[in-house]
Amino acid sequence: MNRDMYFAARTRGMKRSVIRELLKLTSKPEVISFAGGLPSPRTFPVEAVRTAVKDVLDNNADLALQYGSTEGNNCLRQELARVMKADGIDANPDHILVTTASQQGLDLIAKIFMDPGDTCVCGLPTYLGGLQAFRSYEGVPVGTALDDHGMIPEELEKTLDMLEAQNRRPRFLYIIPDFQNPAGVTIPADRRKKIVKIANERDYLIVEDTPYRQIRFQGEHQPTFQSLAPERVISLYTFSKIMLPGFRIGWAYGPEWIVDKMVMAKQSADLCTTPFCQAIAAKMLKDGVLERGLTETIKLYRHRCGLMLEQLDKNLSGLPGVHWTRPEGGLFLWLTLPKGNNTTELFEKAIEKNVAYVPGSAFYPEGDDHTGMRLNFSYSDDEKTVEGVKRLSALIRETLGS
Repeated sequence: MNRDMYFAARTRGMKRSVIRELLKLTSKPEVISFAGGLPSPRTFPVEAVRTAVKDVLDNNADLALQYGSTEGNNCLRQELARVMKADGIDANPDHILVTTASQQGLDLIAKIFMDPGDTCVCGLPTYLGGLQAFRSYEGVPVGTALDDHGMIPEELEKTLDMLEAQNRRPRFLYIIPDFQNPAGVTIPADRRKKIVKIANERDYLIVEDTPYRQIRFQGEHQPTFQSLAPERVISLYTFSKIMLPGFRIGWAYGPEWIVDKMVMAKQSADLCTTPFCQAIAAKMLKDGVLERGLTETIKLYRHRCGLMLEQLDKNLSGLPGVHWTRPEGGLFLWLTLPKGNNTTELFEKAIEKNVAYVPGSAFYPEGDDHTGMRLNFSYSDDEKTVEGVKRLSALIRETLGS
């Protein structure tokens, strides 16, 4: 039986998430995992959730347990606009679409913009979930170089020149400007302005994916792309990293004509994001739970990132060609080995030593760079971070020595 004949072409090309599959291997209790993009459970506002759930059920059950509008709970959208205004964005609640986390936002973006074979430009490396979303509609992500300060405007122009010369004009630029997943790097203000200038001159849309922006524990906030070019930027947000992932609530914000199409695309997907969780989230935002929680989250992640960097410095400093980024926030850093090394092959040996990471090839559109690895510092406690980096460093030293 030829089972492939039953599937659409785009379905035949689908692949499971590398990270989700890796998590199956790292679920053993003896494995110290730096692989998942997991926030620390210590940051979850459990009591605030319990209080908000009771309030919603006592006072708003008829609406919270009913179907809701596709655009989202009006009270929640008002609160989200307030959160955005605190970040320098004059947000209109009517231009907010509540999504099932930011991953749905990426899916909707691909759905409304990409025909089979269409290109978009992303970083090298870039978020695996973005690559999955774009490919699921038979889009073709094309990478452009990053460095320790994020997307390089000059390299972006070269990439656009190449694609335009091939009559493959990208549908949008996909950018994670703050503490990028997976590299952990942040684009400084001067580069952001140059990228906006390129987008204006060449008439490109920018998809700004910003799930961690509020988790800055060092340095100064940089202006959002949304604030720099509101007429051509669609921004994606989520509560998954800044409050709790179990709600699966995110939101998209941008020009009305884009959000309107996203609403139509969402209606055929799930009708609406769960009204119950939206009502709970609205109550929590109104009570200031997000702001209070971020204070403790930032404090915790500052410590955990600092500890991982300290242990990497202690165990790997001086090794030729070994480099790691130094994030100013977020959940991840990126470690690179010298050319000729393969972190995908090394992963099996890492599991044997009961330590895990995500091989870097997962974050490249062509899967063709095997020298990097993503390390998550937000989840593991101090003892596991110290021991995990020790195990990983010993493996790296052993590999380079051989």
